[in-house]
Amino acid sequence: SLIMPTVLIGYGIIGLDSNKLKGINSDIKNELNEHIDKKFTIDDISQYAPFLSVYALNATGIKGKNNFKDRTIILGTAYIIMGATVNVIKNTGNVERPDGTSNNSFPSGHTATAFMGAEFLFQEYKDESIWYGISGYAVAAGTGFFRMYNDRHWLTDVAAGAGIGILSTKIAYWIHPWMKRNIFSGNKKTNGVIM
Repeated sequence: SLIMPTVLIGYGIIGLDSNKLKGINSDIKNELNEHIDKKFTIDDISQYAPFLSVYALNATGIKGKNNFKDRTIILGTAYIIMGATVNVIKNTGNVERPDGTSNNSFPSGHTATAFMGAEFLFQEYKDESIWYGISGYAVAAGTGFFRMYNDRHWLTDVAAGAGIGILSTKIAYWIHPWMKRNIFSGNKKTNGVIM
């Protein structure tokens, strides 16, 4: 289950120094710019669609793997892991965006959010139907494409963001049983004084 996020993150990291991958980034940018007349910023909205779909499906009566509380804790945990990882890397890195507006291109936060949500949708509904997960991943891939289409990210940024998003959700599911037992147990026995 770690192969895909590891490959995606690895591709993004190798692309920071590889002239061949930088060339691929430039070729994609040039090809997209050659055929695009105006920007289409659906990616600002589509990044949230996969994880919001989990709540929408549940609201329509299609039950997922976890109840509302557990699913929200998992999503919050994944979002914290993903957000912290992306922001630390963005603020310590120095990769110029394709449009030249800033030096925080690597990795793509929009793509990380979308793939975090796609993996969340997949985990919650994989036992119900594989098509829920596939649709979430399709929307996430579209988000990554539009980040490149809108000249905001390189392919390597998008790949690394996708890997970080997937891995963040996987980690959140792995640590959730411990968190549920030790932090969110609802046990009223607490030691210590709150000041």
